[in-house]
Amino acid sequence: MATSGTAHRQVLKELEKGNYKPVYYLMGDEPFFIDSISDYIRDHALPEEARDFNQIVLYGNETTMNEVIQRARAYPMGADRQVIIVKEAQNLMKKDSESVGSASDILAAYLQKPQPSTILVFCHKNGSLDRRKKIVAMIEKAGLLFESKKVKDDALPEFIEEFLKEHGLKMSPKGISMMSEFVGADLSRMNGELEKLVTALPEGTAEITPEFIEEHVGVSKDYNIFEFRDAIINKNIMKANKIAAYYESNPKTYPIQLVTAAIFPYFSNLMLAFYAPDKTDRGIADQLDLKSTWGVRDYTTGMRNYTATQTMQIINAIRRYDAKSKGVDATANTGEGLLKELLYLILH
Repeated sequence: MATSGTAHRQVLKELEKGNYKPVYYLMGDEPFFIDSISDYIRDHALPEEARDFNQIVLYGNETTMNEVIQRARAYPMGADRQVIIVKEAQNLMKKDSESVGSASDILAAYLQKPQPSTILVFCHKNGSLDRRKKIVAMIEKAGLLFESKKVKDDALPEFIEEFLKEHGLKMSPKGISMMSEFVGADLSRMNGELEKLVTALPEGTAEITPEFIEEHVGVSKDYNIFEFRDAIINKNIMKANKIAAYYESNPKTYPIQLVTAAIFPYFSNLMLAFYAPDKTDRGIADQLDLKSTWGVRDYTTGMRNYTATQTMQIINAIRRYDAKSKGVDATANTGEGLLKELLYLILH
């Protein structure tokens, strides 16, 4: 099944070719993809001089489905088509949902024969239509139904890489980790921070370095999760303790829960790597479902520095200390020195 990011790129590619559907229903919990598609249609479906009379933005809490469809059935003025964008469509779809003339019923009637000169876009955020409803199949048949799902933290590198690819730029794994850690899974903010980096990048520069990220975004190139994890993987005790001390002196920025959530997946994957039937780089990459072998080195290094038994003990320790930090088996000083205690258990 395609991810929201992959499906989003496919939709944009079709729009870039000028292939527009009569109806777009954009729904889900990730607003970035919804806004990206609707903004593209807003900015490209009509020439600028035709937008004043043929581009309409409506809001679900201020209109009715009857009004939306009446406008959709109208003909454009002095142009080949018109664009109607309905924001907050989730509020519109709730109206009269139990009555005969419900919003879904009115939309269903329109979908049987949509106006070919209208591009009708619904932006339904913070939720989705029930896929068991007949209206969903009708939207998919007459136009395009797009579900925008939240991107998980482990999918952020792919989002960043796709952005960079579109701009003809590169970023090291360390730089990608710095951006993922600092910004998190807020895609609108991530897109904004990446745009800021691209704008500030000197002309002719092809790679965004960790130093450049530190200067323009504010995240440290030395005290980040990537460097902490790297120190643990390589059993660099001095470096790991130095970063841990920095984290414990900045608990609001680097709470232990953030740190444990960042290192747990590595040891979880390392455990799987020990059981890979093929211990070559390709075999380990396949075992861990990695897209390429560039990340395998971290696991081959880990397999040299830790045994499978130690890895299992570390996984249990991370779980235990994460629970402690959240109040399980809490003591008077729970929270103070927990990360250093955990780090000692990992490295010794």
